[in-house]
Amino acid sequence: MQVTNRISLAAMILLLGVLYIPLHANAAEDKMHKIVFHVDDNDPQRMNLVLNNVSNVNKYYQDKGEPTQIEIVAYGPGLTMLVEAKSPVKDRVKSIAESFDNVEFKACANTLKAMTKKAGKDIKLLPQANMVDSGVIHLVERQEEGWTYIRP
Repeated sequence: MQVTNRISLAAMILLLGVLYIPLHANAAEDKMHKIVFHVDDNDPQRMNLVLNNVSNVNKYYQDKGEPTQIEIVAYGPGLTMLVEAKSPVKDRVKSIAESFDNVEFKACANTLKAMTKKAGKDIKLLPQANMVDSGVIHLVERQEEGWTYIRP
């Protein structure tokens, strides 16, 4: 009787191991890379560096067949990146948004409100920009959700 119980236990352990391996392997293959980039400088070189990094990271993971979600969060002086009349990189923002459906541009509503008040008129953002209440808070929340944070 003890031999039968040991064989049954060994068979269950073996079966669980066989079932576990494929589930574990698929989970690793399906991992979504979530990356958030930070822009808070009105510096065309820094903006281009961020856009280069986004393009390179995106291509790397696409070539590996791994899903990726990328956000670029602009606030403070960096919001200029997404201002229609002032963006030194608006053509690149448009190109990246058209080329990659997994890249989003986030604009800080707090900064836009301050810019609008200072200018005394409405500030128009690029059509690729999506508003978040606060750029800083958005970055904090993304990091708390496990996103990889990059500030080039």
